[in-house]
Amino acid sequence: MSELENKYQIGVRRFNINWIGIGSLILKENLRYLSVAGQTIIGPIITSILFLVVISMAVGNERSNVLGVEFILFLAPGLIAMQIISQAFAHSSSSILMGKIMGNIFDLIGAPLSPAEVTLSIISASISRGIIICFLSIITFSFFLEIEVKNFYVLVVYLFLSTFILGAVGFIAGLWAEKFDNMATVTNFIIMPLSFLSGTFYSVERLPEFLKILSFYNPFFHMIDGFRYAFISNLDGSIKFGLIYLSFIAIIVWFISYYLYKKGYKIKS
Repeated sequence: MSELENKYQIGVRRFNINWIGIGSLILKENLRYLSVAGQTIIGPIITSILFLVVISMAVGNERSNVLGVEFILFLAPGLIAMQIISQAFAHSSSSILMGKIMGNIFDLIGAPLSPAEVTLSIISASISRGIIICFLSIITFSFFLEIEVKNFYVLVVYLFLSTFILGAVGFIAGLWAEKFDNMATVTNFIIMPLSFLSGTFYSVERLPEFLKILSFYNPFFHMIDGFRYAFISNLDGSIKFGLIYLSFIAIIVWFISYYLYKKGYKIKS
């Protein structure tokens, strides 16, 4: 009996990284949204197409070029980026909130996974959902527009940073929220306004100087601006500043999500 106690010590981790657990959680999270792909993947793509059609019909052919390209080509990448941002947030936030409401969050807490492994796994699923929406949107939009990726490296980097940040923010929001009304408040009054007011439908050069400065410090602006640059090779802001700024924010929001989960914020009595 004493030999068994010495060999198997409860609560003592015998490996540095639980790769099997991480892979299992990532697979579970991916299957969760893929099982309802019509809502989580196809729906956002259709929404962005409807935005594109309605706005292009409302504006017509009289609209002048924006950032050196036709307005419709300026608009399309912004619409794709907006859907990627919102869906990355929706995945991690709904995953945590539904786990709390249904009570299976305790299965996650009791799993042999560290807080870093849990947060990064769920955020990874948000990233994969954003990637799928991104490339399916590009393929779909290419049937209507002459849209093409001119800088694949910039596309990948900004896609990763944007989905990572919103995945981490969604994780925090899921911990904070106690019901779906709380989550709707965050989505309707924070996520959507910031994404709509970040240059999705317009160039910030048209804004007054004060609003232009505010936009420059809006992370959503840099996400959309950098993503658009990958398609039209022009932007309102700065690629270098955007990468540094978004990387810094990514580290901060991930650490907050890690710290809150580790402390059991609103999930442990």
